[in-house]
Amino acid sequence: MNLTTIAEVKRPASVDDVDGWRDGYSWLAGGTWLFSEPQVAVDTLIDLEGLGWAPLMATEAGLDIAATCRVVELHDFEGQPGWRAVALFRKCIDSFLMSFKIWNAATIGGNVCMSLPAGAMISLTAALEGVCTLWPRNGEPREVSVVDFVTGNHQNVLQKGELLRKIHLPVAALSKRSAMRQVSLTKFGRSAALIIATVGDDGADFLLTVSAATLRPVQLRFATCPSAVELRYALDARLPAEAYFDDVHGSAPYKRHVTQYLAEQIRTELA
Repeated sequence: MNLTTIAEVKRPASVDDVDGWRDGYSWLAGGTWLFSEPQVAVDTLIDLEGLGWAPLMATEAGLDIAATCRVVELHDFEGQPGWRAVALFRKCIDSFLMSFKIWNAATIGGNVCMSLPAGAMISLTAALEGVCTLWPRNGEPREVSVVDFVTGNHQNVLQKGELLRKIHLPVAALSKRSAMRQVSLTKFGRSAALIIATVGDDGADFLLTVSAATLRPVQLRFATCPSAVELRYALDARLPAEAYFDDVHGSAPYKRHVTQYLAEQIRTELA
């Protein structure tokens, strides 16, 4: 779509080249949502392409995913020996409802910053205990976990002009065993529920992440792999009926049912 209100496109070589921030400015990464509908309040795009951030950086501490990393780049990432949870990358990406054009243009940071309930990269990075590095326009960088970054439907903790720089996935989470389930009302439809769990080899530190069925990701952590009764009780306590929401992708009772059903499948697989 042509954005007819745009008067200027800035292409800084450094974020420091962007002086101040005002209404009408917008960061531009992949632009797959930005160019999908009119942006009448935007008159200036600030293109992040020229910053030259490495898409993926693997270290002994884990994996840093730049906000500008393309979906296709994460899909093709093989990971380090022992990083078993990397298998989740492709599973979550395959749950996207997108064309090959989106696949090659959309960014990980863009999906997270959109903060939609069915954001598959939110589900992935939250489940792997991701930590966002945020760059305020005036102030020191700050870190926020992905599960706390998203606060609601299309809502997050970003302040005006603040930029998501990267998401760090710790090696401890990348090394765990994992299981995932996803369901949609149609074969290639938007997720009504996307559930992921990770656990250590000895059954310790079982972490269940519920997304798509709720407005923001919700996590339940257990010292060891829970029993079926323990898991059901914890889900009912943390996610009562009103914690789920209705939309065209499924009713709240339906989402609650499939969340509990899929969570038990995952628990059985990892037990």
